[in-house]
Amino acid sequence: MKNQLKLTAIALLVTTTLSACNQEQTQSTTRVEKTPSQTETSTSTQLTAQDAEAFLTKVAEDLVKLNLEGSRAEWIYQNFITDDTAALSSAANQKLTEAGVRYAVEAAKFDNVEVSADQRRKLNILKQSLVMPAPQETKKSAELAEIGAKLGSMYGKGTYTTKAGETLSLGDMTARMATSRNYDELLELWQGWREISPPMKDLYVRQTELANEGAQSLGYKDLGAMWRSNYDMPAEDFAKELDRLWTQVKPLYDDLHCYVRSELGKKYGEDKVPQDKPIPAHLLGNMWAQSWGNIYDLVAPENADPGYDLTQQLAKHNYDEIKMVKGAENFFTSLGFDALPETFWQRSLFKKPADRDVICHASAWDIDSQDDIRIKMCIQKTGEDFAVIHHELGHNFYQRAYKNQPVFYQNSANDGFHEAIGDTIALSITPKYLKEIGLIDTIPDESKDIGLLMKMALEKIAFIPFGLLVDQWRWKVFSGEVKPEDYNKAWWELREKYQGVTAPVARPNDAFDPGAKYHVPANTPYSRYFLAHIQQFEFHRALCEIAGNTDPIHRCSIYNNKEAGKALNTMLEMGSSQPWQQAYKVLTGNEQMDATAILDYFAPLHKWLKEKNKGKQCGF
Repeated sequence: MKNQLKLTAIALLVTTTLSACNQEQTQSTTRVEKTPSQTETSTSTQLTAQDAEAFLTKVAEDLVKLNLEGSRAEWIYQNFITDDTAALSSAANQKLTEAGVRYAVEAAKFDNVEVSADQRRKLNILKQSLVMPAPQETKKSAELAEIGAKLGSMYGKGTYTTKAGETLSLGDMTARMATSRNYDELLELWQGWREISPPMKDLYVRQTELANEGAQSLGYKDLGAMWRSNYDMPAEDFAKELDRLWTQVKPLYDDLHCYVRSELGKKYGEDKVPQDKPIPAHLLGNMWAQSWGNIYDLVAPENADPGYDLTQQLAKHNYDEIKMVKGAENFFTSLGFDALPETFWQRSLFKKPADRDVICHASAWDIDSQDDIRIKMCIQKTGEDFAVIHHELGHNFYQRAYKNQPVFYQNSANDGFHEAIGDTIALSITPKYLKEIGLIDTIPDESKDIGLLMKMALEKIAFIPFGLLVDQWRWKVFSGEVKPEDYNKAWWELREKYQGVTAPVARPNDAFDPGAKYHVPANTPYSRYFLAHIQQFEFHRALCEIAGNTDPIHRCSIYNNKEAGKALNTMLEMGSSQPWQQAYKVLTGNEQMDATAILDYFAPLHKWLKEKNKGKQCGF
């Protein structure tokens, strides 16, 4: 995960790409088409392209300073957690947020002004990158901020006291759900966490009302339409595009679902896991059933052990935390990227300090939008963290690649790209790569691939429909299609439709189960994660083709291939300066996403699943 300070703490700035109103990049001037909710004002007709340029120049100067100040404050807070550092971080974030609102409102005044394509893109980035646009009324703006703080606090402080009298945090509960195979214990934990969210519902309803008002003041039908306008295509076309991609992946997901349901039926009994209905949500090893990797032991193919344990191999070869990071850096330098700056090694956090509290969640940081890049991890000497380090450095090398772009464009081509790039790099951590760097002696034969692919599918393929439906639900809420009294009903209808997952017990009328997922009360758009899961496989396939790979795609590593590295860097350097379709074309040759790369990657597993599912009643 990359550091989100510049993206969500200000709830704007360089997170987004151009909206649907600026598709014709070849024109010398552009004009925004108004939605019916907007009207031209005398002020906007008096403004000129010269005024826009003056405004953008001043904003760019301010953003450089605000981003640096905010990044430093957040870094200090996350690495030295005290009341004082929390206050400094909060103050910096508030300053950034207020500036963002001000910039968005000012940018909207140029909607009817003839400006250059580059100016229009920058103006739209400022206008559209507000995640929660506040109404232009001080009292309502303050109310929206207060609601956001309350929702965050309610989620962050959430606990559950078990029937045995033990008080558990979310971390405690998720750890138990990962390993417990006791049906009743899993059910209690699942229900217990969802007790935190009903009190959120009224606040969420009001927050939606206020944010919709803010979005409408910027010319959008509702907040969902505003979010969907961040992808260089008409808002409704974006929704259709997600469904098209899901249709491509669905056959693989359906076969994975069928097999997993069958194995869970063997474990818990078909009375608890009916073989013709959705899977009970508490049995998949994850509090939200969004990824299923924790139940690998229940569904693992026979004789699928690859013959090595990466964690043990790291220990055998004396890999400490620094050597693990150096190893990941070597991956990028083998592609032709410059080595990390010395300040990276001086300023990053690699180990959990013994003398203070820190936020250990792995993250990649771009402090000054130039060369002060860092990671923050409490590294465990495990195979999993070795892959995570490669992922995080993917963010850092992306950040450095676009450093010469104007501040408006110092971000990924769309909000899925950053996560996708990190994951693309992690896909090259194959047995072939591990042998090349001396961590294993022999590459397992292809008969062992099914287990490795199953592990990955339980994480990545299982996630895809969840990654799609979270925003599907919110878009319906924001548009008013789903009313507050139907929030929970609509949530589970989508869970069953896309995931084939159901609530394990009847939910009470006052339930607000969406609120039990962090990104809902935090109002973090979720489509980016769906996109990242699609894009990473297409990027990987394209890079493997450029590298001249002749192995099956799931066995390919681009390690040590300068041609692949050059192509990757060309795309990374673009930042968000062009519509994401142009960045996509640089690497893949196409302007449209294509999920068939996922089918190529998992082809051996899909064939295996079909064999295992013969004679079973699949579907839900």
